Amino acid sequence: MSGGPESPEPGRPRREVVTSPRTTAARHPRYPVTREIDEQTRLGEVYMRSLVRTQFRLALFVCTVLGCVVGGLPLLFLLVPRLRGIRLLGIPLPWAVLAGLIYPAFVAGAWLYVRQAERNERHFAELVERAR
Repeated sequence: MSGGPESPEPGRPRREVVTSPRTTAARHPRYPVTREIDEQTRLGEVYMRSLVRTQFRLALFVCTVLGCVVGGLPLLFLLVPRLRGIRLLGIPLPWAVLAGLIYPAFVAGAWLYVRQAERNERHFAELVERAR
């Protein structure tokens, strides 16, 4: 046998092997989601709108809870007059609660809000990373 390609059998066409230096199929260029957001495309706007909506719902929830607590305490003292007569360390209970215990409730609400807002942002970042 010679070193060349084998001769085809009579009646069969000769086989040629064609190779290319490109081993992968051409990929369609895909923008990362962060670029969509930076360039303010429609998709980027959808992502940002969902984050803003989530953060707004959280803020509305925390403010509503704190508003109900702060607004509900005077109403409670109005509807239950017996509570108005109770004294804590010589201070009437309504004053002690409204002056001293409301502030820790605000701090707890703020802490809860920050914690949940950061969690929402982490979820958003994971969503953006996953979409890449």
